[in-house]
Amino acid sequence: MKLASLKGGRDGTLVVVSKDLTRCASATSVAPTMQAALDDWANIRPALVSIASDLEAGGGDPFRQEDCASPLPRAFQWADGSAYVNHVELVRKARGAEMPATFWTDPLMYQGGSDSFIGPRDDIPVGDEAWGIDFEAEVTVVTDDVPMGISAVDAVDHIILIMLVNDVSLRGLIPGELAKGFGFFQSKPSSAFSPVAITPDELGESWNGAKVELPLLSFLNDTAFGKPEAGVDMTFDFGQLVAHAAKTRPLAAGAIIGSGTVSNKLDNGPGKPIRDGGVGYSCIAEIRTIETINDGKPSTSFMNFGDRVRIEMNDKNGRSVFGTIDQVITKYEGAS
Repeated sequence: MKLASLKGGRDGTLVVVSKDLTRCASATSVAPTMQAALDDWANIRPALVSIASDLEAGGGDPFRQEDCASPLPRAFQWADGSAYVNHVELVRKARGAEMPATFWTDPLMYQGGSDSFIGPRDDIPVGDEAWGIDFEAEVTVVTDDVPMGISAVDAVDHIILIMLVNDVSLRGLIPGELAKGFGFFQSKPSSAFSPVAITPDELGESWNGAKVELPLLSFLNDTAFGKPEAGVDMTFDFGQLVAHAAKTRPLAAGAIIGSGTVSNKLDNGPGKPIRDGGVGYSCIAEIRTIETINDGKPSTSFMNFGDRVRIEMNDKNGRSVFGTIDQVITKYEGAS
């Protein structure tokens, strides 16, 4: 089943979307918003499945991805992990920092701002190009209510939906914030999620129960930038990430847990750009770290105003699964 939130009101209006992403049907008779559906998922899911079945039989309204808000325009929780430790290792190596052994056994995770997500086709407003504008292509899951202290094995049963995300980062602001020892805040502006959220069964064999086993595609100014396999080199699966987030507190229905930047190794070493026969990268920072390691300094610049980023994932038949995140960086002119 595929679900989306059309723009309208603070939390959007819930629709069920056809498998081919061309049509949709209102679900407001069942639940007015995505959050309302998640709050009572066990009871509401059957009615949504019925709407989805009717939609596949025909009818419905045209589905336009540009009309979508984030599936959850705001959420009670947005916690982003760093499951692809290859990415972390490269970033630390580029700045001469040692890699603690615990990074391979205990996930990194930060709590992001969840009160204002950007729509999948909305511009990304940024105050200054000097802040080092970067995209990060990731996979995320959405949970129902998760008990505190749950095991990684049991946590997978609480994964209700899957989405993609552009976890926007301002790389120039990160070092100063981390130096304070209190984590990210200004360096992590509003994130943008895919037009559609899907139930895990939509992926068929491409969902192994805790990982998505498909390439995650990203494009920078219409040039292929990355196509790493989301199920490869994922040190911590989503069961482990959800359990980590719930170790000392329960998670409320609608909690979003991210994978971190999808990153693959090549021959047990750093990846290569697509043009050089590799699978590329899911953020600009990673190619800059490899350039720094190899050449002593980076040569790829971060994003500028007017630059465009697209993120999507296709099934094994080449069909879009989640729709496309498609955004342009714009100059933020200040509050009016």
